[in-house]
Amino acid sequence: MTTNVFVLGLDEQNREILLSLPDARDYRFLSLLDLDEIGQDREVDMPALLALAGRRLDSFEGSVDAILGFWDFPVSSLVPLLCRERGLPCAPLEAVVRCEHKYWSRLEQRAAVPEAVPRFARVDLDVTTKPEDLSYPLWVKPVKSFSSELAFRVTDDDGFRTAMEEIRAGAGRVGEAFQWVMDRVGLPPEVAEAGGTAALAEEEAKGDQLTVEGYVRGGVPHVYGIIDSHCYPDSPSFLRYEYPSRVPEAVGERLTDLTERVIARVGLDDVTFNVEYFHDPRSGELRLLEINPRHSQSHARMFELVSGVSNHEICLRVALGEEPELEREGEYAVAAKWFLRRFHDGLVSRVPTEEDIARAQEAVPGTRVEVVASQGQRLSELPTQDSYSFELAHVFVGARDSEECERKYRDCVGRLPFTVHSIDEED
Repeated sequence: MTTNVFVLGLDEQNREILLSLPDARDYRFLSLLDLDEIGQDREVDMPALLALAGRRLDSFEGSVDAILGFWDFPVSSLVPLLCRERGLPCAPLEAVVRCEHKYWSRLEQRAAVPEAVPRFARVDLDVTTKPEDLSYPLWVKPVKSFSSELAFRVTDDDGFRTAMEEIRAGAGRVGEAFQWVMDRVGLPPEVAEAGGTAALAEEEAKGDQLTVEGYVRGGVPHVYGIIDSHCYPDSPSFLRYEYPSRVPEAVGERLTDLTERVIARVGLDDVTFNVEYFHDPRSGELRLLEINPRHSQSHARMFELVSGVSNHEICLRVALGEEPELEREGEYAVAAKWFLRRFHDGLVSRVPTEEDIARAQEAVPGTRVEVVASQGQRLSELPTQDSYSFELAHVFVGARDSEECERKYRDCVGRLPFTVHSIDEED
C-alpha cells in the first residue's frame, strides 16, 4: 500500500531528494502548498493558508499519512497546526513558537544552558538607543523574520538607530502573522508583552559557526550530525557549509550535551531540529545562536554525499512515527554546500543554461549546481536574502578532503557563465 506524504512548500530540489530516498517507491509525495502560495516574499495570511491546506487535505480521497515541511515560518507553524487536527505525529505548537520567537527562545536557553548564551535584551520598536547593559558590537534583529532578513551587526549608536529604522519598517511583514500563531499558545507575560514585532539585541559571539542536527522521539533528543559553517572573509555571509565538522571530538561531545539539554527544556518532540552555535577555538567558548524546530534542507545533499542518505529520511521517519535508520555510508568523505554570492546590487543579464550546468557537473564529478538568480532580475529583489549579500547559485561538492572540495568548487564555478551589471551601469 502506498503511503501518502504531503509536503508544504515542495519544490523541485526537495522533490528530487525525496525521490532518491531508499524506499521512495513506497511513498507518494504530494505538494500541499507551493512556494508561491506560502509567500515568503510578501505578507503572510496564516488563517487563509491554514484553511487552504486544510481543504486540500480534507478533499483528498486517500489516507493522509504524514505532513512534512522543510521551511521556516509559516511552514514550521503550519505543520503542527495541520497534524494536530489529524492525529499525526508532530511537535507541540507551543514548543515550536518557543524556539522561533527569538526573545522567548533566549529566555529558555538562558534557563537551560546559561554558560552558552550571550547577553541579550528585548528592544521595543520605538527605541532608538541600545540597552544600557549591552556592549557593542551587537546583533539587532526582529523577534521573528525569514532567514537572516533584517539582522544587522551594529558597532555604534548611529548603526543601532539605522538598524532599528529598518526593523521598524519591516518587522510587521512576518511578525503580524507570527502573532496570530502566538495567540494560540500559552505565553509568559514578558513574551506576551513583546509580541511578534519587537526586536532583540544581543552581544556578538566570536569564533567559528557550526550547526548541530538531530531529532526528538518520545521526548528524547538524538544528535546525528555536526556541520561547519564558513563565512566569506570580513563578512557574516556564508561561503560554505561543510560536513562532517572538523571540531575536536571533545567539542562535539560538549555540543551534543548542550543541545540535548536545551532541546529538552523547550519541549520539542516528534520533530527534527537544528541548533546553531559559535565555537571560539582559542578560548574553547561555545555560544548558542538559535534553535530551529526543523532540520536544514540546505544540508540534505551533503548528508546524501557523505552518509548515503539525506536528512530528509530522518524527517520522514519521525513524521511517520518511526525510528530513523542512520547506519549508512556515502561515496565521499567530505561534502560542502558553497554559496556563490555578489556583495553589491546588480541586474542579472546572464545565468547558466541547463546545458552549461550539465557540462560543468560532468567536467567536475561530485558537483551539483542550483542557480538562485534569474536572468533579468535585480539582485535586491531576490527573496529571503541576508542583509549583506545576494546569492547567485549554490554548488554542492563531494570530495576526499576539504582541499579537494575547494578545488572542485572553484573549477565548477569557473565553468558557470554569470553576467551581472551594476545598477549604476544600467542607469
